[in-house]
Amino acid sequence: MVKPFSLKRLVYWLDAIEIRDPKVARLLCQMIPAQCPFEQDVKFFSYTLFHIPPLCKFNPFYKQVIGLRFKALCYLADECGIDVRIYC
Repeated sequence: MVKPFSLKRLVYWLDAIEIRDPKVARLLCQMIPAQCPFEQDVKFFSYTLFHIPPLCKFNPFYKQVIGLRFKALCYLADECGIDVRIYC
């Protein structure tokens, strides 16, 4: 019998990814934002109407995706000797 898909499997799979290619590491650093892109202030002229809080924390894979970006940054800095300030 086939086991049903589990979110835990995907979490473990994301945690187990190792970065070994500089091209993949650069792509991950470019694709995964350093900060939550959804937080913003809605303004009308110079008046702030309301604030939309960051919703990334509600994503069940948020920690794993940010961890993957961190692994890519560490690989580029430690193994490849690349200045990673452009990705921050």
